[in-house]
Amino acid sequence: MTTHTRTASAEELEAGFQRELATDRWAAAESAYALAVVHRDSGDWPASREWVRQCLRLLEGFPGETMEDVATRRTNVGGIPLPAYLHDGVIRERFGESS
Repeated sequence: MTTHTRTASAEELEAGFQRELATDRWAAAESAYALAVVHRDSGDWPASREWVRQCLRLLEGFPGETMEDVATRRTNVGGIPLPAYLHDGVIRERFGESS
């Protein structure tokens, strides 16, 4: 038997992002990534690109020399799966160069 977990809405994810932004920038970057995925999957490309840009801006402040530096802390945010590593290369691969 599988358990189906409800995926958080964009509004719920954004509320979490706002809380994290004040206390944990890495968690906020992970949430921004999840918001980019939610908007991309719903076909809202402008909103998805904006969340990609937000995620990239947040990631600029972190080291990225080692795999440990860019490893995500969570496997998902609000039911949205996260990649194992979060850095500009992964984001551009998943969302395109023009993000």
